[in-house]
Amino acid sequence: MRSLLLIVAGRKVLFDDNESPQPATLVINTSTGKIQEIRPVYTTKESATIPAEANARWVDAGDRLVIPGLVDAHVHLNEPGRTDWEGFWTGTRAAASGGVTCVVDMPLNSIPPTTTLENFETKKKAAQGQCFVDVAFWGGVIPGNEDHLVPLVDAGVRGFKCFMIESGVDEFPCVNSQDIRKAMDRLQKTKVPLLFHAELASENSNQDVSSLDPTLYSTFLQSRPQTLESDAIKEIISLHADYPDLRTHVVHLSASSALPSVRAAKKSANFTTETCFHYLCLEADDIPHGHPEFKCCPPIREAANREELWAALKDGTIDCIVSDHSPSVAELKCLDDGNIMKAWGGCSSLGLGLSLLWTEAQKRGDIALADIVRWTSRKTAEHAGLAARKGQLRSGYDADFVIFDPDASWTVTKEQMNFKNKLSPYEGLTLRGRVEQTWLRGGLAYDFASSDQFVSQPRGQLL
Repeated sequence: MRSLLLIVAGRKVLFDDNESPQPATLVINTSTGKIQEIRPVYTTKESATIPAEANARWVDAGDRLVIPGLVDAHVHLNEPGRTDWEGFWTGTRAAASGGVTCVVDMPLNSIPPTTTLENFETKKKAAQGQCFVDVAFWGGVIPGNEDHLVPLVDAGVRGFKCFMIESGVDEFPCVNSQDIRKAMDRLQKTKVPLLFHAELASENSNQDVSSLDPTLYSTFLQSRPQTLESDAIKEIISLHADYPDLRTHVVHLSASSALPSVRAAKKSANFTTETCFHYLCLEADDIPHGHPEFKCCPPIREAANREELWAALKDGTIDCIVSDHSPSVAELKCLDDGNIMKAWGGCSSLGLGLSLLWTEAQKRGDIALADIVRWTSRKTAEHAGLAARKGQLRSGYDADFVIFDPDASWTVTKEQMNFKNKLSPYEGLTLRGRVEQTWLRGGLAYDFASSDQFVSQPRGQLL
């Protein structure tokens, strides 16, 4: 039986090794979901000379951009257990609407957390048949679960996350240096990374803000100073010195004060880090009074700090960008009284990231779309151990691609949010660039122009 072909032609196709889009035609085998061939020319259906291709399904992108599907390597989908916060069905639909074709689910905020093999099986059962994009999984390190780590690697988790400060949920306690060493002992012979929520409270860093107004973002910012991150990263680097073959990774870096330590570590150690949309697109001084939807941990910091993060991305100190989509129900966000100190910490942005970053790039002038794609696709795929199939448009790779209109202008409304709890710091913001279509392994996952927008049956795989 002859394989059905999908032909995708465009005048502006963005490949990882080119700074600017190129004319190209992708030949995709839909039975395997892989890119079969890439031709460096723009070909229309009318000009096809091979009968099999003339009878294939054609997607003519014309002058619209064709880019690789994004890989969001830091997402809290919270199912099972806290599915009223988010879930696989709603979270992966939101991802698809923003050009994300693969997410990596974090091990906490679901009940149970992904800290044992049994819990991982529970998580996968909950995800079956609900995913509109492909989903991979991080495991978790908590005190006393070191013997579960290698079995979880064997079962397919992509690495492990731990907290050096309380996580906010009882079932995922933080670890100390002794716990970290036990985990490093188990993981040093594997190829998976150990991820750190790098905030470390100490007597010197604790700030008493009890007398300050809890509805002011400045009060929350003062309670989580940069030293929490910089001290934690110094501790990680010290521990990592005894395990040079193990990759350590700092999640959601917000503090520019930690960048000198990161730069020094990367010269001699297997050390990577990420930052998030909210640290690059928002700044503390602009956050309005009494708006807990801006609360996240670590916090959004000042404008000068944001500029240093952008500079660190450009010079390679920071490796990639993720969403850290960490939603909750409205009650936990304390919207009624605006108490930021009591509110759940987490920014909801799944599906908005590509447009957010492109909007910021337009303001700056020195950030190309190729840079954004590299930081959100190839680098995140490498980080999650998916670089052999995700994050690039290459022959033999999954046919994950996005048709993107860089000139479209649109305003973020609740109707435009596809995640479950429609609370976001970006509501009301006007953005540049819109995802028109998202294709997953050669099949349409999202179509902005369609009345339904999403396919009726999710076809995402668990990786």
